[in-house]
Amino acid sequence: MKKILVVLTNTEKYESIDRPTGLWLGEAARFVDVVQKAGYHVDYVSPKGGYVPLDPSSFSTANAIDWKYYNDSDFRNRALSNSLTPDEAMNSVDDYSAIYYTGGHGVMWDFPNCTSIQAIAEKIYANGGFVTSVCHGAVGLLRIKAPNGSLLIKDKKVTGFSNEEEDINQTTSAVPFLTETEMKNAQANYISKPAWSVHVEKDGKLITGQNPQSAGKVAVELVQALSE
Repeated sequence: MKKILVVLTNTEKYESIDRPTGLWLGEAARFVDVVQKAGYHVDYVSPKGGYVPLDPSSFSTANAIDWKYYNDSDFRNRALSNSLTPDEAMNSVDDYSAIYYTGGHGVMWDFPNCTSIQAIAEKIYANGGFVTSVCHGAVGLLRIKAPNGSLLIKDKKVTGFSNEEEDINQTTSAVPFLTETEMKNAQANYISKPAWSVHVEKDGKLITGQNPQSAGKVAVELVQALSE
């Protein structure tokens, strides 16, 4: 069975302000919808496993696909209530063709230092699979190493939530760091387009999307790449 691993956050609140966060629903739903229609089975993992909170703000932009998955008992059970632990996902690591890091501001606190999921991504990449992300999910790529020991995103064309978008969102001072800035600090070739426009970068087996609007496009690019 062809399988893809989707990474979700366990963080439900900003650290410095009283504001809820969590998974941005559409960044999971719109990606999963595309890859499942292409015949891929999806597993869900989070740094702690188990419960995955939803950012309530993500319902403000929810479309029919988002609502379909929110109301789907399998998605609610496997993604939002009983996501795999990293150890459980590692047990099946050789089955995955790709790993996909979703966003939502919560990932800023639990993705960058999650070495157990980094190890899964490194194994998938070493096996010839794809490492993909959207929006803030790109922070999960910051410390992943390529097989030669260098940072995976070094000198690679990538994108993720831009500093402009963070500023428009009025969360620049609420996050521990800025996604665009840290990707540049990792010596990636960071590329952005105007705020909220659909934008995906593909560099070898690395596929990244800039913002929530780009989740479906990341999936389309991944499915096409996997079929080549």
